[in-house]
Amino acid sequence: MRGNVFSVFLCAILLIALAGCGAKSQEDVVKALDKKMDEMTSYQAEAKMTFQTGDKPQVYDVEIWYKHPSYYRVSLKNADKNQSQMILRNDEGVFVFTPALNKSFRFQSDWPKNSSQAYLYESLVKDILSDSKASFKATKKYYVFETKTNYPNSSMIPKQEITLNKKDLSPVSVKVMDTDRNALLTVRFSKVEFNKKFDADAFDTSKNMTGARLEVPTMAKAENQALEVMYPANLPEGVKQVEEKEVASENGKRIIMTFGGEKSFTLIEEKAEVLPATSTPTLVNGEPVDLGFAIGALTDQTLTWSYKGIDFTLASSDLTPDELVMIARSVQGKTAK
Repeated sequence: MRGNVFSVFLCAILLIALAGCGAKSQEDVVKALDKKMDEMTSYQAEAKMTFQTGDKPQVYDVEIWYKHPSYYRVSLKNADKNQSQMILRNDEGVFVFTPALNKSFRFQSDWPKNSSQAYLYESLVKDILSDSKASFKATKKYYVFETKTNYPNSSMIPKQEITLNKKDLSPVSVKVMDTDRNALLTVRFSKVEFNKKFDADAFDTSKNMTGARLEVPTMAKAENQALEVMYPANLPEGVKQVEEKEVASENGKRIIMTFGGEKSFTLIEEKAEVLPATSTPTLVNGEPVDLGFAIGALTDQTLTWSYKGIDFTLASSDLTPDELVMIARSVQGKTAK
């Protein structure tokens, strides 16, 4: 009898021990992420970002620097290295550099706190922590969360799948999905180093502007080169192009497209001007928004950006910010009108 009691007691102890060594629950992982954010002072990461909007996938190499509490340096370069931009945040504000055009813009913005950012670790963790209905699963090596997004056009890309390493909770991949669960944006991390030691001037504005210009050659002025007109592939329902006209401009010509129907908007395209290297940053009213192939400036009624040596202006009093972003992301080539 005493032996049976001892056996039952031993089994109970073993079961408790096994339970303690078992898989972590969603609540356990969320608590661990919260703790990691409290302890993290900085990180450096490298990733490959792919957008599936437009005629063909746009692939970018991304390098991210972060230093607590709010210093950021994000460098984005496409595979051809001819489209490169940098986002910098320091005590002076938020800056977007386009070195090929010697262009720099300064935003009075809360970026990146105002929306989800698929390549920023703390943004991903914030989305996990703030979504009480997030789904969770664990594989042999990874934790996988599916959460809602917080993008300006979140109604069109409402969900994201975030995969983390079990070992150190570092990001592995992110898939941002549309309403049909198609991955429109994929980020795959190749390197993440937490608590990275940065130089004292690592986030200095002038140093980064100079470094970006040295790394990417300034685009040559091509007055005689024809303007490659691009059209939006995605339009709101009940909207179509009604007019296109060409007018003279300081840089050669300007293309003005008018769209109408259920809603109306205007798309203006012209050659981008290459500014002097000594140009100071231009103050922009609005928020920086990631279009995938470029960083744009979004206001209530306009969205402006530069791509392949062309300046684009999308303007409307009818479109929502969601629709402005959707249309802009689809302006990437000679698409049938």
